[in-house]
Amino acid sequence: MRKLLTVLTVFAFFFTSCKDDVKTNNSNTTIKVETEHKGQASVKASDGEDPNALQVAMTYKDKDGNMPFSTLVAAVKAAGVEDALVNAGPLTVFAPVNSAFAKIQSAVDNLLKPENKSKLAFVLTNHVAPANYGIKQLKKEAKKGRKLYMASGKYLVVENKDGKIFVDGKEILMTVKVSNGWIHVIGDVMVPSDK
Repeated sequence: MRKLLTVLTVFAFFFTSCKDDVKTNNSNTTIKVETEHKGQASVKASDGEDPNALQVAMTYKDKDGNMPFSTLVAAVKAAGVEDALVNAGPLTVFAPVNSAFAKIQSAVDNLLKPENKSKLAFVLTNHVAPANYGIKQLKKEAKKGRKLYMASGKYLVVENKDGKIFVDGKEILMTVKVSNGWIHVIGDVMVPSDK
């Protein structure tokens, strides 16, 4: 029960308010987010309110009309934490795109089984740092040789390789500033070595 409460708390911080127009750190691209969902966690934002990050993940479409975070959203739902993902809190999320999960499809299929809910929650919390790490701060952490403490209890190495930032060997592809921290898009899942 204590572990479940910890997971719910972490993921409550994971998906928080984000602006309708989101700018990335790698370009001047602006993303328009639509909010249309079912369920308590995904109640539509009122006029003037910013959608939460769960709403962004559920509705974001890339330039080709694809929804790159649909597997992440499915994993969050399978872990049973979607209704707790609207609370605020300072954090940094490393969000894998669908192609990242496809690289380890058999492991993902296994983790999505109901009997593996706690393992799935552990893997998901390994993508959340309970701190405010923008790109500039990650570069500082890399320069100092520090590791990032993750909500899973693991420490992950952050590196700067030719101006590109890597966490646990995974390159940050895009960054989105949210009201309580950062979401960094990555192309690989950070699976803890002991799970």
